[in-house]
Amino acid sequence: MNRQKIAIVTGGGSGIGLAIAKKFAAEGMFVYITGRNLEKLENAQRDIGDNCRAVQLDMEALDKIPAFVQKIASEQGRIDVLVNNAGINIKRPFTEVTDEEFQKIITVNLTSVFVLSREVAKVMLPQKSGSIIHISSMSAHYGIPKITAYSAAKTALEGMARSMAVALSAEGIRINCIAPGF
Repeated sequence: MNRQKIAIVTGGGSGIGLAIAKKFAAEGMFVYITGRNLEKLENAQRDIGDNCRAVQLDMEALDKIPAFVQKIASEQGRIDVLVNNAGINIKRPFTEVTDEEFQKIITVNLTSVFVLSREVAKVMLPQKSGSIIHISSMSAHYGIPKITAYSAAKTALEGMARSMAVALSAEGIRINCIAPGF
């Protein structure tokens, strides 16, 4: 039986997500990286090496998330780590943000994290183990101008992480939330 740990890193094609995926793969984990830009993902996959598979997935497409998780669970038989890193932001004065822009930011930065975490937790529960890591932001702790929707999503994400930790820790699943600085 394959004991290699399996990880998913959303937004794994660049930035923090890419750095996390590289480290996981270097430590021997098999990492699925997701993002919207297939070319960027394929470049990242080549950079990371054989312990990586790039999967194009737009986190706004909530209905695609369950099948994505089930495919990995079927292929690998397990999921050990989920890093919810993908996110979007629009920097604009508060009074100029449209309802659609606000909702899109909430969907990508919060609702998709809920959906993906729920589906991955369903795989982790029978394993009695796993780790789900949310990437938050300092904007959840400090008032930063021109990012109201992003701040709202990240603040809610931290509350959701606390609730998930209470719900899942007794089942062997760790939930953590990291708020990187600038």
